[in-house]
Amino acid sequence: MTKNQLFIELAKPDENGVSRWVNVSEFTGKYASLVFGNGADWARRDGQLAKKYNIEFDKSISKGNRNDRVRLNGFNTKISFNQNIRKDIKDALKSQNCVMLGVNGNSANVKIEIDHKDGRKTDLSVSKKSTQKIENFQPLCKAANDVKRQICKHCKETGKRWNAKNIKGNPYDFYDGNENYTQELGCVGCYQYDPVEYRKSSARKISKEICDNILKKLYPEDNL
Repeated sequence: MTKNQLFIELAKPDENGVSRWVNVSEFTGKYASLVFGNGADWARRDGQLAKKYNIEFDKSISKGNRNDRVRLNGFNTKISFNQNIRKDIKDALKSQNCVMLGVNGNSANVKIEIDHKDGRKTDLSVSKKSTQKIENFQPLCKAANDVKRQICKHCKETGKRWNAKNIKGNPYDFYDGNENYTQELGCVGCYQYDPVEYRKSSARKISKEICDNILKKLYPEDNL
């Protein structure tokens, strides 16, 4: 049985999709695989279970920010984002190195995962295999993808995009826009969205700044 099937068996939702509260202490024995991993694992907001049910968490019992209980609270009637990626796109990217860390290996943390660049997954054309484009995706190793997922989650919660200068040596905050997330730009301009374009854009900006400074020194009277 899958983890989703195991939880449904344990939670026993009714005909309306509403289940009892399931305490995480019940994730033992047959249900031990349900113990939450990174990002709540099988119960993620963008996972398969959440496409069918509204998932609720309770963090009020223990200290800290851990999930104490979880339940299903009715069927999800919202249009869901399909995360499946077309095979030709996966085949084209899976042999490439991680665009952030430059690795591609067999061990868990360096194994390549195909990442949706847009961490908010709001573009339904990317949800449909027939309209997916390879430029909507990028190869990331698992370690980088896990970190990006948390960064995107924080951006969604705060409306503030991740600053590329968090990486020592990066010359610019963003390659387009600023820290404020807008519907117009979306994720475009953020390092996490496209580190390759960030580096290309930075090279162009630095080259232009150097040329402009040289011209100003050569022709100061022209006030370039």
